[in-house]
Amino acid sequence: MPLAVLTSHGQPSAPRPPEQKLAELAEQVATHLPGWEVRSATLSTPERLEQQVEPGAVIYPFFMAKGWFTADVLPKRLKDIAVTYAEPFGLDPNLPHFTAQALSSAFIHQGWKPEESQILLAAHGSARGPRAANAAQAFAAALRHELPGPQISCGFVEERPTIAEAAKALPPQSFCLPFFAQAGDHVQEDIPEGLTEAAFQGVTLPVIGALSEVPSLIAQTLLRTHRE
Repeated sequence: MPLAVLTSHGQPSAPRPPEQKLAELAEQVATHLPGWEVRSATLSTPERLEQQVEPGAVIYPFFMAKGWFTADVLPKRLKDIAVTYAEPFGLDPNLPHFTAQALSSAFIHQGWKPEESQILLAAHGSARGPRAANAAQAFAAALRHELPGPQISCGFVEERPTIAEAAKALPPQSFCLPFFAQAGDHVQEDIPEGLTEAAFQGVTLPVIGALSEVPSLIAQTLLRTHRE
């Protein structure tokens, strides 16, 4: 029986809630993968990842970029176990399409015309290197292709332009879309603080990882990775 293990950063200050959320996502993914076992483990719960992984497992990084955690931390923690790594969630080539569909529905719900609106992609960024910001910028470019009309810009939690800087000039007819897999402290605290500092009057949407199509997308990636 193929084994997949979903992993995410989690929340070191309060590891249990994100651990439970990831476990719920794993259960949803399993409904799309009959004959598979799908487990989960955040990096914030000590030794849980190592306990869940077995040789031959496919590791699915529920991260938005191939950054420090996915490229350095994960391989080091699992260096003694023969596993296969899937591409991180944020790099899924189908994700911009489904995000565009969700945004189109949001525009209709608000009664806004896309060509008269703006979207702020609120991303993590990183002081360790450009990979996190590059992933957000690449996603924004793909989203512009899928959703012509609104202006799309990026702001970051850990680098410039900051969320506050990027949101400062946005009109009220704007969406803030958190480019995050889970709604941790950055989404619940840092992004709202930046928007408040900028006097943002638009609408903040749920994280991209909350899209209804996510379990199916993850399952498709796991199948492709397993076949390769």
